[in-house]
Amino acid sequence: MTAQPSSITADPLVGAIDQGTSSTRFLVFNARTAEVVSQHQVEIRQRFPKEGWVEEDPKEILQSVYDCMERTCEKLTQLGTDISNIKAIGVSNQRETTVVWDKETGEPLYNAIVWLDLRTQSTVEKLIEKTPDKNKNYLKDKTGLPISTYFSAVKLRWLIDNVEEVADAVHTGCAVFGTVDTWLIWCLTGGKNGGVHCTDVTNASRTMLFNIHTMEWDLELCKYFDIPHQILPEVRSSSEIYGYMKGGSLAGVPISGCLGDQSAALVGQMCFKDGQTKNTYGTGCFMIQNTGVKPVMSDHGLLTTIAYKLGKDKPAYYALEGSVAIAGAAVRWLKDNLGIIKSSSDIEKLATAAGTSYGCYFVPAFSGLYAPYWEPSARGIICGLTQFTNKSHLAFAALEAVCFQTREVLDAMNQDSGVPLTKLQVDGGMTANKLLMQLQADILCIPVVRPTMSETTALGAAVAAGLAEGVCVWTLHPHGLTSVTAEKYQPQINKEACCN
Repeated sequence: MTAQPSSITADPLVGAIDQGTSSTRFLVFNARTAEVVSQHQVEIRQRFPKEGWVEEDPKEILQSVYDCMERTCEKLTQLGTDISNIKAIGVSNQRETTVVWDKETGEPLYNAIVWLDLRTQSTVEKLIEKTPDKNKNYLKDKTGLPISTYFSAVKLRWLIDNVEEVADAVHTGCAVFGTVDTWLIWCLTGGKNGGVHCTDVTNASRTMLFNIHTMEWDLELCKYFDIPHQILPEVRSSSEIYGYMKGGSLAGVPISGCLGDQSAALVGQMCFKDGQTKNTYGTGCFMIQNTGVKPVMSDHGLLTTIAYKLGKDKPAYYALEGSVAIAGAAVRWLKDNLGIIKSSSDIEKLATAAGTSYGCYFVPAFSGLYAPYWEPSARGIICGLTQFTNKSHLAFAALEAVCFQTREVLDAMNQDSGVPLTKLQVDGGMTANKLLMQLQADILCIPVVRPTMSETTALGAAVAAGLAEGVCVWTLHPHGLTSVTAEKYQPQINKEACCN
């Protein structure tokens, strides 16, 4: 074996924590070329204690981050790369997932309530009941969001109302709240021994407690949810030094980038111009369109959110987003609950064997319906079954379900923007499924473009970290980055058929 090229061993490197719903990864990028040098991945166990409840262990999430970092560092050493070349670390995280912990002991006070959890449906109903005209969009002018089970404030309200340890800790002033980015940054920078309690604007904008116009926690919103302002993290930009790693192989390295996973993917896909749009296919599906420095309020069931703010003194960019709760989660359900596939990657082969759903339709509304309906009481159905239907048809219907949900979001986005998309940039684990990508192009009637370098979420976090003031090792300016190669799926059916 020959030694690695000197450019890989000598160039500055940037690490990215990509903490998703189903797994944690740590990737290291070459800051000169944006190439992945090394990575490691660990799956995260989801818990379903009751119907509609989804939880994860915050300590398991944290340990998975440490494990991924250490294993990646071992791999780099084996490659002959000096890990001291890692100059910064960025964090990308599953958004809205809610953690409350004791700042004096460092212990979580309850499991993390995951973003697609439905236990807060009664909390949401009570909140909507007390609004004028029982309007779920009552807070939209400030937050860009409907009152929904999706967002963090209602999860935090539920924890205070239903978990005695949380209520007591809030009362005594020991409790602190955060989304997964906040929990990780606090722990990695020292935890109870001086850990930094912060979040970035993209994650804050998903709590329903943040005013997307003033860029601050809103005291009126806190009062509406009856949540004490003191337990909230400090809000920072997406690209600045928050603190320094306090332990492990990367002790002393600054953590200097933070983006919610969908914003990170938008940055990683280089969607820096108004109108540029990407769709991520993961546990759920998330389509985000950059709308520039002014927020655009949706009339068609989409969310208005913060896209990114790449520096303290840089402007915040806004986005329209359509969120679909269940995409890859439907495939996981076919694997774990029905046992019709052994691994998620098997679904492509199984669905290809059928080539059609033969009239079988799958609506995977396991967590209600998100955009554009925002109907938490909806439930999943499978219909159109005959004696001829088999597991291959069901697999095909599951892939079609992802595509049809995306079509509904894209239609809403086209109506809001007034400028129909001419192509869709895609990323996420499911995009490795070629059948899914071709189905998506056919159902949307526009090309679907998948970058060959698929790690766009982690890349976005790395870009934010490497660009930060005081780090400045990312010499490729985001506006100058280009996807070197991409795979394009063209619609293969006539427009009249695919647009009806």
